Amino acid sequence: MKRGVIVLLIVAAIGAGAGAYYIRRGGPDVQAVPAAITRGDIVDTVGATGTLQAVTTVQVGSQVSGNISWLGADFNSIVKKGQVIAKLEPSLFDAQVQQAKASLFRSQADVERNKVALTDAQQKFTRASELAARKLLPQSDLDAAKIAVDSAEAVLKSSQATVDQAQATLNQSQVNLQYTIITAPIDGIVTQRSVDVGQTVAASLQSPTLFVLAADLTKMQVNANIDEADVGRIRPGQHVTFRVDAYPTEMFEGTVTQIRLQPVVIQNVTTYGTVIDVPNEQLKLKPGMTANVKVEIVKRSDVLRVPNAALRFRPNADIFAALGQEMPPEAQFGRGSGTRARGAAPGGNGGSGASPAAPTKEAPAQPSADEFRNGGRERADGTAAGGASDDRRGRLERFRSMSPGEQKQFLARMKERGVDTSAFEAVGKEGDKGTKGSATAASGPRPKSGAAAPATTIDALFGPLQFVESRGRAWVFANRQLKPVSLRLGITDGTNTELLSGELQEGMEVVTGFTGLNTTRAGAGQAGGAGNPLMPQRGFPPAGRGR
Repeated sequence: MKRGVIVLLIVAAIGAGAGAYYIRRGGPDVQAVPAAITRGDIVDTVGATGTLQAVTTVQVGSQVSGNISWLGADFNSIVKKGQVIAKLEPSLFDAQVQQAKASLFRSQADVERNKVALTDAQQKFTRASELAARKLLPQSDLDAAKIAVDSAEAVLKSSQATVDQAQATLNQSQVNLQYTIITAPIDGIVTQRSVDVGQTVAASLQSPTLFVLAADLTKMQVNANIDEADVGRIRPGQHVTFRVDAYPTEMFEGTVTQIRLQPVVIQNVTTYGTVIDVPNEQLKLKPGMTANVKVEIVKRSDVLRVPNAALRFRPNADIFAALGQEMPPEAQFGRGSGTRARGAAPGGNGGSGASPAAPTKEAPAQPSADEFRNGGRERADGTAAGGASDDRRGRLERFRSMSPGEQKQFLARMKERGVDTSAFEAVGKEGDKGTKGSATAASGPRPKSGAAAPATTIDALFGPLQFVESRGRAWVFANRQLKPVSLRLGITDGTNTELLSGELQEGMEVVTGFTGLNTTRAGAGQAGGAGNPLMPQRGFPPAGRGR
């Protein structure tokens, strides 16, 4: 009996434990996936690909046709300006020079003979004139002597022109002979050699390329193709980082120097060439390498950052049901109403399956009275009005980007609320001076000596980038309750977004998803008897994001 009782107790204990396990597994064991609000740097970049090449590249060709008789340079040869790098067979051109010299000598001899003939005609005309004055020579003979003088002068001029023509032919032949010796036009490095000794080059229609010289490989440039959707944010002087396949772990730097206005359309995709200057002191970069470029549009240092996964998260009704919480109005009627900062990486949204709305640009954003109170001066606790140390400068920049009408309306509203607007009025006066100066430069006379010279290229006329601001929403999970938090967002790097203002502070956690929803749904389906092993079941991703 004792053994039977012990066995029954053991079986009962095992059954009770199994029952408790299954009851617990079927319950709403839902856990939030948190992400912390951090402080750091955010860099908004534009990606592109480009090709490295030398800043100055010269193609060395031949202006005359002939056979290559000698080569004085090869690939990677360092050459100096004026150095002989190739020679053509000169025998044909020597013969042309000798023939031109012979023609010149013959023409000069004709000139001498015609001079003698002219002298003889002039003497005969002089004697005829003396005899005619004495009435000893008829008038017809005098006229014939005069015609002979004029004819001799014309023949002499023609022979002199023939001498000039022969001299020009000789000069041309001598120049062609000099063209058989090909010299380097610049100091540089031979990056390409297209001919060999004995090869015939023909320069009848266009000059054939014999060598390609790179002036200085310590200074190179990247010709990047920027998509038309991003070219509006590219400005000269922006910082650039890029990698090449030859050095996958090394980062190179450069600077944007030119945005070319020539569009390139390939398979209905329009891109614009952007020139990036790159230092190459160690000669690691080679012409023709493919560079994966990232152009730094704007950078924020030491700012609050919210993960983009938290901005994309949208809770659905099943999540609130699992938490035993009523769905708030923000989740019922505002799904997807939150906006992402421009550049946020696309991804799955919350469990509702609704996609977040497109980012809203406020250009310029209309700041509130609290943000601009006291002209952005610091509060008593030492923090700036916007919550970040550089918010004042950012607010002044946004005010500067407003139109004059918007600035007046903003100042009027701030004065009605008793806010000190002296800092913003000073910014507005600077803008008015700059606008008047620009108008005078555009419509007035040319600047006097000492004044700023007008822009000579379109690069100098690019306007400053507008401040981009958007609205978003994150969710905080505290005491097993989901609470929405509205945020003002700035730039993004695709992973994190700048947090301009809101209730969130450094170290706080926001929700990026939920785990445990698949188990809850499976238990509910089995309890209701609606599960069909032959039909796929609708489940939830482990993070509670969009289906």
